[in-house]
Amino acid sequence: QVHLVESGGGLVEAGGSLRLSCAASGRTFSTYSMAWFRQAPGNKREFVAHISESGASTLYADSVKGRFTISRDNVKNTAYLQMNSLKPEDTAVYFCAARGFIATPDRYEYAYWGQGTQVTVSS
Repeated sequence: QVHLVESGGGLVEAGGSLRLSCAASGRTFSTYSMAWFRQAPGNKREFVAHISESGASTLYADSVKGRFTISRDNVKNTAYLQMNSLKPEDTAVYFCAARGFIATPDRYEYAYWGQGTQVTVSS
């Protein structure tokens, strides 16, 4: 079992930056992938970024590519999402997820989820 706790959300003006953190419990953090998702009111949860176990491989949604950076510290058991050049459309609850796996040939899922942290970007 992995317990995830997000932090770092808040209110920021458009063009500003925020850094989200996701602290994971347990001693096996370096053995599983991590990801960030977000969900805006009335919308489905959408993928934001993914990072491999070692941190060597990352993947981003087109909407955040070039503005957001996912990283991890396997000593601190923490994943991060650095968000720059924020836009009002980035407003959402941001969730971290852990231990990605292939659920079906065309579906990749994550076993563990945090409770989320609110990010609000004012125009």
